[in-house]
This record gives sequence, structure tokens and C-alpha cells, in this order.
Amino acid sequence: MDSLACQIQEPTNSSSQSQEVPAVFDVSGPVQRQTRADASTEASAVDSLAAGSTYTEGSSQSGPALQPRSLGLLPEPPTEFQRFVAATTGQTLPIYGIGLFTGRQVTFAPVANAPAPADLILAAQDELEIRIWGQVNFSANLRISRAGDIFLPKIGSVHVAGLTVAAAEEHLRQTMDRIYRNFELTVDLGQIHSIQVYIAGQARQPGEYTVSALSTLIDAVFASGGPSSTGSMRHIQLKRDGKVLTDLDLYELLVKGDKTGDLQLQPGDVLYIPPSGPQVALLGSVRAPCIFELSGKETLGALLDLAGGRTAMAAGSRISIDRIADHAERIAFELADNAEGLAAKLADGDIVRVDPITSNYRDTVTLRGSVANPGHFRWRPGMHLSDLIPDRDSLVARGYWWRRTQLGLPAPEFTADEQSSAGPSVAKTQDAAVRSTAGETDWDYAVIERRDPSTMNTSLIAFDLGKLVLEHDGAQDLALQPGDAVTVFSRDDLRVPVDRRTKYVRLEGEIVKAGVYSVAPGETLRSIVERAGGLTSKAYLYGSEFTRVSTQALEQQRLEEYANRLAHLLQRNAISDLQSHSGHNSSQSALLSANQALVSRLHEARASGRIVLKLSVSSQSVSDLPDVALEDGDRLVIPPRPSTIQVIGAVFNQNAFLCENNARVSTYLRLAGGPAREADHHQIFVLRADGSVVHRGNGNSMFEASSLDHLRLYPGDTIVVPEKMVRPSGFRTLADWTQIMSQLSLSSALLDVVK
Repeated sequence: MDSLACQIQEPTNSSSQSQEVPAVFDVSGPVQRQTRADASTEASAVDSLAAGSTYTEGSSQSGPALQPRSLGLLPEPPTEFQRFVAATTGQTLPIYGIGLFTGRQVTFAPVANAPAPADLILAAQDELEIRIWGQVNFSANLRISRAGDIFLPKIGSVHVAGLTVAAAEEHLRQTMDRIYRNFELTVDLGQIHSIQVYIAGQARQPGEYTVSALSTLIDAVFASGGPSSTGSMRHIQLKRDGKVLTDLDLYELLVKGDKTGDLQLQPGDVLYIPPSGPQVALLGSVRAPCIFELSGKETLGALLDLAGGRTAMAAGSRISIDRIADHAERIAFELADNAEGLAAKLADGDIVRVDPITSNYRDTVTLRGSVANPGHFRWRPGMHLSDLIPDRDSLVARGYWWRRTQLGLPAPEFTADEQSSAGPSVAKTQDAAVRSTAGETDWDYAVIERRDPSTMNTSLIAFDLGKLVLEHDGAQDLALQPGDAVTVFSRDDLRVPVDRRTKYVRLEGEIVKAGVYSVAPGETLRSIVERAGGLTSKAYLYGSEFTRVSTQALEQQRLEEYANRLAHLLQRNAISDLQSHSGHNSSQSALLSANQALVSRLHEARASGRIVLKLSVSSQSVSDLPDVALEDGDRLVIPPRPSTIQVIGAVFNQNAFLCENNARVSTYLRLAGGPAREADHHQIFVLRADGSVVHRGNGNSMFEASSLDHLRLYPGDTIVVPEKMVRPSGFRTLADWTQIMSQLSLSSALLDVVK
């Protein structure tokens, strides 16, 4: 046959109007595949699905797809039985399997490119992918017309509707064999036609559905949103020509993954979901507490199997059942958890409860608290405390060595001489060591908690842990009884006497052997500095900073209280000003904003916990330090002698100036340019290097003002010149709270000098 290329034209007969399939027919040339433009239609369907729109399958050329009529189904209100169970048990149980359909946003459609079943009958609108090569080359996707035909060049119309794909391939082969020889032919199924089915009964969305011919009964169930809360999940019927073809039990699919009852849908099929059958509630120590539907006379054992069985916490003795008797009264009874009890039949409305085991232990003793291995241990006759706590290592909590490692501290067998200079930062390690005393054992007191089995009364039996473990005192080795609980306390659990507490202090600055030191009983600040080698020649004892954790906490509390009182006072005066003035001018708003900013900064301030040691500027010896008792976490920093005086606040030149002998306040104020226009002359004060404050007073006395101007300054002192602040009535003077501020570690130069 001569080589002939011809374009297949659209047939003019009405029976093939839908076959708009351009293709190339070449008896000798290579096969040319035609690209179908169906992606846009598919994309629009995906977009609609993502947007949650309501639509059904159309009859577009790209082919149908199974779509639910609505997406994201919301949970239904509780049924009467659910409300009854909730009122009885206090728990709202879900209906078993209903969550499979609730809130879903997928189609559950059959896979579009899945192989077609062998017995699928071709019908109008199906698409055949026909490939021919050899003596004749032909490739096209042909849609079956409403008359059931496809059109082939040189062949004409071929009727294929009513045949399977395999039969259609053989029929086309025989038809072409009348004209051509030496060719190969394959026929595959492309787009599938749609069919209409009906979903009735207790479905979430009953109605008429247009679905793919590949759809099955289960596909249609998902497309309709599944059974409603009042519908059956165990008897879903597929009716065809007035006959019930199958009775699908969804529990078989949910529990066993068995879908043998699923059937292929055909046009006109009816899917019927009847009302739910008898229901029972199962709760307690089971893997799936739910409301289950009974398909017949299920036994208790079968119900437990549906729920996935009991959990490990389930009691293995009895199972409780609450039953409605003759629609008149309720009865409660128990069944033994054995073969006979599990074979008992259940009734509609039963509430089955599998109780958990009790938390008591039998023939055990408990060790808890500050120990290495807390837990429950088997009791045996003749057991004593020494069997439970054999040595001191059993009292070292596991977290203790982990904390030491995190701090960079050595293990007990690691001596100080072996430490490498390249190890962790010594300053950080020592600082953390001051706070590492938590969890140390209280050797003086431990207790046995014992319950009398006859009266159920609890008694506490104390013993001396140190004598038991360290001295092996037989009088403290008490006999244990089943159920005893032995508690070992740490020194954080109970406050022990001060002399028996572990305390660390930190010495820094101009001290010969600065570091972290443990405090011996009765040791004071003076004695521990002497033990550290005393002071260096550059030590400025007057400027020492001695801080304490407990003082810091108390000062922080007072600062917060003051800030709260100030905020309340400012708010009260602002309300008073509003009531006394007809308008609220800009100056009042600015004042209110400034005061609120001050309160906010006071809330952000953090106390340092500094204690004024009342040293003189001439103090140079350790003997000048006060003989004050030490607390855990105390910190002493002795700086070198400074050479400057600072002037901060509302002056023309905030700066540090070299300290001169016999220099006065007025001298440094002049060096700083003097107070600025916004300065509050009456509230100038001096913050001494030792932490104390010298204040000018209320300014009513000329002598007071003059005395501050002529006050002699020492190295490290700071002159503070506050800005003017409009104070409401009742506002405390600056002198009342500069004593608080002097003890604080305030950022931005004493809150920018109380702006």
C-alpha cells in the first residue's frame, strides 16, 4: 500500500459528534501519539476539591471522577444512647467507626489509572486507547459514541458497546484483518463512563450520585459521607433489580481489613443503609472505648475483640455490666473474667465496664526520696532497713553526679592536682558550685510510713539515717513489713539547723586566694577572708560589695511592692485630676506617660542584695571587716582602689573625674558644668562607694544644702542629680526610696536618674 498520510476529520454523522479526536494515520511512517489536553479539567476539579465546594461528577470530555457532594462533614450531635451513657458514666463515648467519615476532605474515588476489571462492559462515553503498528501505523484515543461506535480510518464505524475490553480488542482485530495484513493491535481503556446510583436510608448525604463505572459499594459509602449516627455500619445493602446482592458489614473492614463483601456498581444500583441495630457501650481499660453495634447475639468476648482487647491495666477478675431490664428498670451485675463469663450474651443498651487494677502492691516495700535507686522492692521475711539501704552509695541520687559533670567539677576519685588548665572556666564552675548543694542527704532524719492493715491507719516511724549507714548502729536497723514506704530526705526538703547546712561563699577581687569556699560551722566573713590569704596591697576595702541571696530576694520583693504602690498612687491621682479639670490637656498626658514609664522601669529593675558593711575609707586590714555570720551563696567582691568620681544625671557634662584629696561635691558639680535647667536641686544625693547614700534633704534648711555641697568625696563615690518630677499629692520624697535604689543593680545609670 502506498504511503498515505491523512488527517482524520470529524465525522458528519450525528452518531459520532463526540469524537473530536485528531490523529495521524500513516501506513508506513512512524507512530505519532496525540497529546490529550485534559489536564485543565482535572486541575479545576482539584481546585474545587481543595476549596471545599459542593459538586458532583460532570460529563466533561476528560471523564468523570467520584466526588462527594460536600466536604469536611462536621460531627453529628450525640444520639440518645450516647447521652444516656454520658449521664450514667460521666464519659461521652464515640460511635465506633464514625470517625472514619467525619471531617474528611478526600474523595475516596477509585484510582483513575488503575487497571480496569476484566468484566467491565464498555458503554457510551468510554475512551479506548488504540495503538496499531506494522503494515499500518495508527495511534488515537477514541471515545465511544452514544450509538456505541468508534470510527477508524479506512474502516468506518465499529460497534464496541456492550463488549469487554478484551472482546473489543479481538473484534477490532478481526475487522481490520479484512483489509490489512501483518499488523499488531492493542486496545486499552482510557477515560471511563459514568453511572448513576442511588444512596438511601440513614446515610449522611442520601441522594442520587454520578460515579465512575469503576466504583464499588465501599466507594459509594465513602462518597455519601458514610452512615449517619443513627445508621447501621453492619448491614449496608446493595440492591439491584429489586434483589439484595450483598449485605456489607463495615466492621469486617475496620477490624479485620476484610472487604470481600464489596461489589462493583452498575447503573441504577441502590445502596441502602438501614437504621442502627442494637448498641452497647464499652469503657474502662480497653483499647477502644466506644459504642458498638451488635450484628446479632454477640458475646462479651466478641465485644472485647472488637475493641482491640483489654489494656495492661485491666483488672483480671470481674467485668461490670449495667443493663436495662424490660424497658422498665436498670440492673447491675458482674461477670467473671473467664470462659463462662466471656461467653455471656449482650443485650441492647448494655453498658460494659472493664475496671483497672488497683495501684496497691503486695509483699513489697518502697524506697523513695534522695536515693540512687528509688522504687518498689520485694519484701521477704526478716527484711531490715540495712537490706534496703546497704551503704552510703545507695543514697547518692543519680542526678548528683550529672550536675557535677555539668558544672565541670571532678568525680570523687579525681583530685584537684589532676585538673587541666584547659578545662572549664574556673569562674563559671565556682559560681555554679555555690548553687550546687541541692539534694544533699539529711543524715539525721528518715522515716518509715506504715499502714495498719486492720484499721488502715498510717503511722510514721523515724530513724537516724547517719547512725544506720555510717555507724552501722543495730538499734536503727528496724525490721520492715509488707507495704512499708521508706523516705530519705534531702536538706532542701526539711530545714536543718544552720550549723549543719552546707554553705558556700564566693570571694573575688583583691583577695590573695580568690575563689569559692565551703563555710565551716561558726565561720564568719572575717575568718574566711583570713583563710583565703587576706587582702592584696591594692585592696579598696571601703568599696567592698557584699551581697546575699536572701537579702536580694527581700529587696526585690520590696521593690515590686513599691512599684505597685507607686502605680496605684499615680492612677488614683490621674483620676482625681480628670475629675477636677474639664479637659485633659497635653501636659497632663505627657506627665501620665512619664510616670507610667518610670513604673515600668522600676518593675524591670533587679535588686543586687548588697549589704553595707559600714567600713571607713581608711580601712585596710582584714580585722576591719565585720565578724558577720555567713549564709549559703554569700559573695564578697573587693575592688582595687579607684581613681575617679562620677557625676551623673541632669548636669551639662555627665562624666567621671579624677579624684582629688579633700575634693567636695560642689567642686565636681562645677567640673560637670553644674545642674541643668531641668535638674531638681533639692534632691541631689551622693551614692557612696560602700553603698550608703548621703542626701541633701528636703531643702528647707540652708545648712542642709550647704553641708552636701561641702561634703567630702572618696574614690568610687557617685554624685546623682535627678531631674524634676511633678509629684502628686502624697508622693513619697526621693529621700524615702533612694535608700532602696542604692541597694539595687539598676541599669541605665539609676533608671536614668529617675526621669
